This record gives sequence, C-alpha cells and structure tokens, in this order.
Amino acid sequence: MNLPFPTTKRPSFRRNAERALLLLCFGVLAGCASGTHDTDNADWAQSGLPPPPKRYETDKEWEETATPPPPAFSESRLLPIQMPSYMSLQFGLDPKTIAITGDGIVRYVVVAHNKSGGALNAFYEGVRCSTAEMKSYARYNNGAWQDSPKPEWKRLNDMNSSYTRALATQALCRGNAPRASVGDMVQNIRNPIREVQ
Repeated sequence: MNLPFPTTKRPSFRRNAERALLLLCFGVLAGCASGTHDTDNADWAQSGLPPPPKRYETDKEWEETATPPPPAFSESRLLPIQMPSYMSLQFGLDPKTIAITGDGIVRYVVVAHNKSGGALNAFYEGVRCSTAEMKSYARYNNGAWQDSPKPEWKRLNDMNSSYTRALATQALCRGNAPRASVGDMVQNIRNPIREVQ
C-alpha cells in the first residue's frame, strides 16, 4: 500500500525576505528604545555617532548674573513708549538706565504716570529676548525703591502689563536676541518700526 507523501509547501523566497525584514525592523526599534540615541535626530542612524546634546534656554547651565541696584533715573530724559491711545497711563524709558548684560538680559527703568500728570511710579525690570520673558526687580514709589519680594521670570505674552511687551518688540529685542547696542535700542524707541520678529 502506497502512502502519499505529505505535501509541505516550501516557504517562498519573498516570504523569507519579509520575515527577515520584519525581524530587522524589530531589532532596530529595540536598539533605539534601549540605547542612548536621540531618535528625534535622523542623522544619528547614518553617521553611527551619537547626536549632539540638545540645548534649551531653560537648561540649568544658564545662570543670571548678579543684579545691580536700580540705576538713577530722570523724568526729563524719558522717551515715550508707543501705547494704544485708550490707555490711561503713559510710559517712558530713561535711556541712561539701559544695560545689556553678558548673559543676554536687557535691564532698564521705565516710568509710568497718568495722563493728567499725577502719581508717578517707576519699575526696574529686565527682558530676556531669547525666551520672551521679563522680570521685575524693584518698584519706585513715594520717593524710594522697594525690591520685589520674589522676582521671577514671566512670559511676556502671559502678562497683563502690555508696556513691557511693547518695549521689547519696539526697541529692545530683534528676534530672539537683544539689539546690537543701547544706541540701536534708543533709536528704535524714538522711531519704532514694526519689524517681522
């Protein structure tokens, strides 16, 4: 009695190639998950080298330099900051108080008074163009400076005070960096130009 041979299909070349490719993909994905490569950087796979470390403005390596005391200001030197006409307060900046620090902060004194010429307040502030943030260091009221109890960086777009945002856009910053010099800033306060940031 002749028994038929069991019929077994030989896997095709194509099926073997698909399996090999699938196993290769799983291996690569497993290597990515367990390794130290930055998968956001597609170049690491071609070069075989680890990618350069990512750098962010919020890295701990950035540290603000010590803040000097508020500089003396004069009402006679104030340059007006262009603000919407409906605002009840007028703001001006004393150009002699502007300082650009080595860590990328622009510090200055801005003065606010109502349009009828009443009470005067001044603010010693800093703008960090690279992160679009500001910090208020001190406030001048009743003839004396009072330090801010907890000065901290705040995003310009999250603040109610629009004068700092206007000042940064009109004069202090060019994109994500301070303008080249205090002279450039003063010129842009006097003749604000709405530039593409």
